[in-house]
Amino acid sequence: MHRVRTEVGKAVIGQDGTVTGLLIALLARGHVLLEGVPGVAKTLLVRAFSTSLGLDTKRIQFTPDLMPGDVSGSLVYDARTGEFEFRPGPVFSNVVLADEINRTPPKTQAALLEAMEERQVSSDGVTRPLPSPFLVAATQNPIEQEGTYTLPEAQLDRFLLKLIVDLPPRDAELAVLRRHAEGFDPRDLGAAGLQRVIAPDEIVAAQHAAARVTVTDDVLGYVVDLAQATRQSPSVQLGVSPRATTALLAAAKAWAWLGGYPAITPDHVQTLLVPTWRHRIRLRPDAELEGVSVDAVLTAVVQQTRVPV
Repeated sequence: MHRVRTEVGKAVIGQDGTVTGLLIALLARGHVLLEGVPGVAKTLLVRAFSTSLGLDTKRIQFTPDLMPGDVSGSLVYDARTGEFEFRPGPVFSNVVLADEINRTPPKTQAALLEAMEERQVSSDGVTRPLPSPFLVAATQNPIEQEGTYTLPEAQLDRFLLKLIVDLPPRDAELAVLRRHAEGFDPRDLGAAGLQRVIAPDEIVAAQHAAARVTVTDDVLGYVVDLAQATRQSPSVQLGVSPRATTALLAAAKAWAWLGGYPAITPDHVQTLLVPTWRHRIRLRPDAELEGVSVDAVLTAVVQQTRVPV
């Protein structure tokens, strides 16, 4: 799994933290929302990630006129047989790149709800399972709001992590320019030397291994205390739900397994808390007017909650 970082680094520079987040989501059988301004290689990052895993990947460009059937699939009349048959949509893939997910209406966004939670698609009374492993990596632009639709709470809650893809530092950006000056083509990852470094059955085995990482009652209590602290914060209108605590537990297990730890520690919980919960709480309007950020509130929650010995 660590070799994936090396492979992705052949195409994307300076985003090691985001690659780690994608690995954690994959191991925890979760999904990722990537937020960043245009041009920071969000799409390229997901493509390089899936290429290094050797997984089937489909890209969905979300637009205002996209329909639910364009995502999940639809019934198509076959003139030869005189019957309707189901034509699978792009969601029937190991990795689904939902590009600019907030540019399509909520009705179409909802087409992903069952797929992300149940890993299946129901159509015309028939339930069809999705392939395993299955990962949705969605992207959105945080600054351009014209022509966009806010993701509903139910949709946001389906994402295990929300990762912020920042602009690269000077050294990394210089390395990007040098690579392009040497002829790098982001549309041809094969020419960049990216190879599959892990088989699908090994990914599933890694998911099972990460799920077996142990956790003590003290750490479980710590996660619950953190969740309750978000609900009691004076800046928060809606704290995290029990689904958020289970998501944090799964992410912490994956992070511990990647580090070779047999059990999760409070440090693992603290490291994953912000990316796992930043999209699951709602601030009070007065706090937003005062410029309070979700990340700052969560950081304060960590600082003020007693850590088990």
